[in-house]
Amino acid sequence: MGIISTILAGGATALGRTVQDVTEVFRPNANRQMELEHEAFGDALSQYSEEFANPGSSWFDSAINGLNRLPRPMLALGTLGLFVFSMVDPVGFSARMEGLAYVPDPLWWLLGAIVSFYFGARELHYARRGPKPARPRPTQPTKRTTRHQESTGDNPALNAWRRNKQP
Repeated sequence: MGIISTILAGGATALGRTVQDVTEVFRPNANRQMELEHEAFGDALSQYSEEFANPGSSWFDSAINGLNRLPRPMLALGTLGLFVFSMVDPVGFSARMEGLAYVPDPLWWLLGAIVSFYFGARELHYARRGPKPARPRPTQPTKRTTRHQESTGDNPALNAWRRNKQP
């Protein structure tokens, strides 16, 4: 009896595996799909962690990061500095502005292109992020009808009350 039950048990297991394999041809195994997605997510996280494990804290990286942060404050403070300089030393300011008149046009175009690309790339970066979620508008207060205000709608009961109230 032991041999027959062993054969039947093994056959049932083999039959079950066969049915499972045939079923997975038409519909993928959801558990296995989740396991594969979890493995892929883990691999991606480990790749990112390896990439950012060494943040590059050398003196060169720190210097470049500092230089990347300078253009906007320098342009803003430099413009304000020009206003202050024009009030402190108007003669020196006008002499330097005359010197700017001698700068050739192609150099002005190059400066404009550099500034445009710098700020344009920044604007494009924020445009690609998508729009910010809109804030809900505050609701407008509804107009309430009180004893001292006239009603804007046609209300027969209110009109009758007003007729009886007035002498």
